[in-house]
Amino acid sequence: MTTAKDLFIIAMDLKHSVGQGDLSLALAGAELIDLIGAGVVTVDGDRIVPGGQPTLEDRFMGEAAAGLTLQAPYERIEDWMWRRGRDLSAAYQAVMEENDELKTQFSGRLPVGSQRVELVDTPARRRAADRWKEKEPVLASLASAVGIDDERSDDEPGLDDEAVTTVLAAVHDAVMELEAVRQRRTIENAAFANLWRGP
Repeated sequence: MTTAKDLFIIAMDLKHSVGQGDLSLALAGAELIDLIGAGVVTVDGDRIVPGGQPTLEDRFMGEAAAGLTLQAPYERIEDWMWRRGRDLSAAYQAVMEENDELKTQFSGRLPVGSQRVELVDTPARRRAADRWKEKEPVLASLASAVGIDDERSDDEPGLDDEAVTTVLAAVHDAVMELEAVRQRRTIENAAFANLWRGP
């Protein structure tokens, strides 16, 4: 189990409306935090420095480790998150569907019309729920970045790992940057539509 998978499960379980781009960036950040925890990378300023290469059993963690830049100057955290995060949420969903951890539910009796994806009750789901209930600070901060706060208190336990704190800050910054891009596009599209409508 990984922090990224726990985050994906929480986002699905709480049924908050979470943007796929936001969630993908946060999943990439969660993977990086787990790579730090596994001793695969360290953080030097805003750069990801590869370290040891232990065997990673999780498929996504293995892919994340394989995508690291091995030569100096190493990749910036934010650049890595944007690159690694591309369509990452959809990839997690696809793998969980393959593993029968997600199932498709249809509204109505026939398998047509609107459908939604539901989590299956698994040990992974229960573990993620336990971390969420315990207000585990890394998971809570990642969830907060994508708009899931579940009325968290302000006196959450702090983080004493500087590298993890740096990654969490980068996740929050990247999500805000994505929102700014969305707003700019909305304004540009509205201006373009007005131009075509004319006076």
